[in-house]
Amino acid sequence: MNMPLPEVKASQAVDQTRFAALWRPALVQAFVKLDPRQLKRSPVMLVVALTALLTTVLCLLPNNGVSLSVAVQIALWLWFTVLFANFAEALAEGRGKARADSLKAGSQGLSAQRRNADGYFESVPASTLRKDDVVRVVAGELIPGDGEVLEGIAAVNEAAITGESAPVIRESGGDRSAVTGNTRVVSDWLLIRITSNPGESTLDRMIALVEGAKRQKTPNEIALDILLIGLTLVFLIVVVTLQPFARFNGGSLPLIFLAALLVTLIPTTIGGLLSAIGIAGMDRLVRLNVIARSGRAVEAAGDVHTLMLDKTGTITFGNRRCSALHAAPGVTAKELGQGALLASLADDTAEGKSIVEYLRQLHDFVEPPAAQYQAIAFSAETRLSGIDFEQRRYRKGAVDAVLAFVGLQRMDMPAPLAREVERIAQSGGTPLLVCLDKRLLGVIHLKDVVKPGIRERFAELRKLGIRTVMVTGDNPLTAAAIAAEAGVDDVLAEATPEKKLARIRQEQNDGRLVAMCGDGANDAPALAQADVGMAMNDGTQAAREAANMVDLDSDPTKLLDVVQVGKALLVTRGALTTFSIANDVAKYFAILPALFASIYPQLGALNLMGLTSPQSAILSAIVFNALIIVVLIPLALRGVRVQAASAAQLLRRNLLIYGVGGILVPFAGIKLIDMLLTALHLV
Repeated sequence: MNMPLPEVKASQAVDQTRFAALWRPALVQAFVKLDPRQLKRSPVMLVVALTALLTTVLCLLPNNGVSLSVAVQIALWLWFTVLFANFAEALAEGRGKARADSLKAGSQGLSAQRRNADGYFESVPASTLRKDDVVRVVAGELIPGDGEVLEGIAAVNEAAITGESAPVIRESGGDRSAVTGNTRVVSDWLLIRITSNPGESTLDRMIALVEGAKRQKTPNEIALDILLIGLTLVFLIVVVTLQPFARFNGGSLPLIFLAALLVTLIPTTIGGLLSAIGIAGMDRLVRLNVIARSGRAVEAAGDVHTLMLDKTGTITFGNRRCSALHAAPGVTAKELGQGALLASLADDTAEGKSIVEYLRQLHDFVEPPAAQYQAIAFSAETRLSGIDFEQRRYRKGAVDAVLAFVGLQRMDMPAPLAREVERIAQSGGTPLLVCLDKRLLGVIHLKDVVKPGIRERFAELRKLGIRTVMVTGDNPLTAAAIAAEAGVDDVLAEATPEKKLARIRQEQNDGRLVAMCGDGANDAPALAQADVGMAMNDGTQAAREAANMVDLDSDPTKLLDVVQVGKALLVTRGALTTFSIANDVAKYFAILPALFASIYPQLGALNLMGLTSPQSAILSAIVFNALIIVVLIPLALRGVRVQAASAAQLLRRNLLIYGVGGILVPFAGIKLIDMLLTALHLV
């Protein structure tokens, strides 16, 4: 065995404890949710609960036309149906409440140093802070609320919100001035202007989101509720008219049978799981560390046709990286590599570090200790960096800057080197010349490096019918080169706020839903216009207020995952709705022949399953109706896996698996239950 027996037992004990912590409160909540004020949110389950209450009363009345044993079993299974539907909803809610409780605990008793009218700072409870209050937070203290840095620069640990332990830098001005409440300053100090009132912060929205009971229904859920209510009314009319048909031939159907038949025919499966599906979808979003202002945005993500993604940091790594070196005539590759490495040792920029990293992987070059050379750091004025080592000067930098350093004009460059510099520039890259004293060694090719796997993700989205548009401020030539490498469908080059907004409106006017992510104030108009606008948590306050989603991890590629969550939510709801309605149709034709066989003997020919008796038929259907909800709870919580396919293919797969399955499963299930009930003499 890979693990000693005591460790196995300890691991099993932890799993059992977690499972108990999840299902025990959910079981209690299943009974609490029997309150009609809570049941009215699900009209179908309210009907089931009222029917269960009616059958319970009928059990106490004499001469109800059914044996007491069968009547009690029908009543118990109806209550079981309601309780398990409640249990599914409570279980979905419980998956996020543990995190909500921990977040609440972290913010309780928090104080803040608020600046008063006299300019002095006084200690006050964080709960009393209001929008536009100014607070000071020093190293070791928690930031008391969402805000924007007015003064100072500090490292902030955002692990309480994002789960990422590495501190991030927050400073006044620019796109990294926003801070989140309940995060800890680990160095220096910050002067912060609070940007939200109590109950409106990121932390408050996260708590409200993970507590499923507070989640508002989305338009699709409301529309589905209307459909389910309509089907319930249709089957109610059908059931009510069955008694006159029975009496027309001198027979009669027990009232308890009609009540039970109503429950088996109405769409109880989707009615019992609808809330759980929605809450589980929101829970999956929270687990991605994305806060949605509404469920509408999540569902819109599932219907997105166009995905607009910023190039820098989303499609590419955000900093240009070294991709190749090209030597000048008469210079060996090793000479160029050694010179480029030494010229980059003192360059602390991301580009300089990428050159050092690239060269270290290529060859075991000699690197002198820092004490043995004089560092020449990169500056915007000189556009050069390098070192002076052993009376030799190693430099690298912009083409014109290096040429000026060695005393040459562009026309004086060796022709092969000049052609290579021109080729790099035309491809959208950045050429950096390397020299040793007055001798040109070659050129370094810096380029925007496309993130690995991003092309495959775009291909998968394309199969789902989603177009990707890369948004960049680069010139069209550079943008086209990167777009071709990344595999996007379209490009918006030299993008300005006006261009972004116009493109989104054009897509929407053509009937498409648009998703976009951004972090700067210049992205705010486009984020507000987009159907799904996701702002970065470390971006500007303007961007966060304009968007309907905030990514706490500030990872722009997360938008792709949000689209997948929205798609999975819609597909899951559609699959289970298809299964539920197909179930109802199957149960109608499975039960009625057996139920009416004694009144209309001719219908006995339609009793293809050979159900034992009317009592057995109705009880088997009730048992199946309850158990199918239990079986489908894991699917509702986990969600149906979304496969890369067109809408027509997804619909075909949905009908084939859940439509045909929904018709066949009841016949097999009801027959097996009928045989079991008969064998156990329960009917």
